[in-house]
Amino acid sequence: MPGHRRVPEGVDPTKPNAARVYDYLLGGKDNYEVDRVVAQRMLATAPDNRTLAWFSRQFLIRGVELALDAGVRQFLDLGAGIPTSPAVHEVAHKHDPAIRVVSVDYDPVVFAHSNAMLSGVAGVHPMLADVRDLDLVDRLRGENLVDFDQPVAILLVGVLHYIMADEAPAEMLARFRDAMAPGSFLAFTQGSDDSDRGFMDQARRDTTGTTAQFCFRSAAETTALLDGFDILPPGVVTIQDWLGGELPPTLLRILAGIVRKP
Repeated sequence: MPGHRRVPEGVDPTKPNAARVYDYLLGGKDNYEVDRVVAQRMLATAPDNRTLAWFSRQFLIRGVELALDAGVRQFLDLGAGIPTSPAVHEVAHKHDPAIRVVSVDYDPVVFAHSNAMLSGVAGVHPMLADVRDLDLVDRLRGENLVDFDQPVAILLVGVLHYIMADEAPAEMLARFRDAMAPGSFLAFTQGSDDSDRGFMDQARRDTTGTTAQFCFRSAAETTALLDGFDILPPGVVTIQDWLGGELPPTLLRILAGIVRKP
């Protein structure tokens, strides 16, 4: 596969993977033919998915930069996916090479790619774990990966809409909020229930009962998950409104926001 990386140990290139599909939509090289076929089917139904993936990446970068400007020197990227340039650690290390980045994902395929790509990169620590794990904060603290006595920026981009209502998303966020030092940040995105109705119906049909099941929420429902945080301007709004400028609408509307622990 010219232009694409070799297959990391433990990765099956014959089965599609959501993280690699997203990598393809972003123009990355850590994907295979089976992933590109799936992505092309998605684009045939919703051609603006590639644009939306780019918007999400820009929001992630803006979140990192905002935290850097506030003096944060450690980042926890939850549901990080396959590292795609510009990656969190690339943006952070341009500012200060000593910054620590912990890249967490529950997908063994992502973990294999991350280990292969980030081996030897100082200050970057891939971790195989689920954001929903009740002991994740304790693991991060016990393994000295995050110093919760100092401000930390938690990145939860492209993750919340995969946390079902019965998986207690508010309690999950509260565990991190309670552990975070004052002055810490949380940047998040969430699929909106104001998205195109046909797109939402198709997404539900395609993903119900799978690990990629989608839970759409309103801006009010998403805001309710953020109890105890200060919501920074412009609030919980579409990712286009958060980024600003004349950005085109998309069939899937993604809400975005950054909050701070007071």
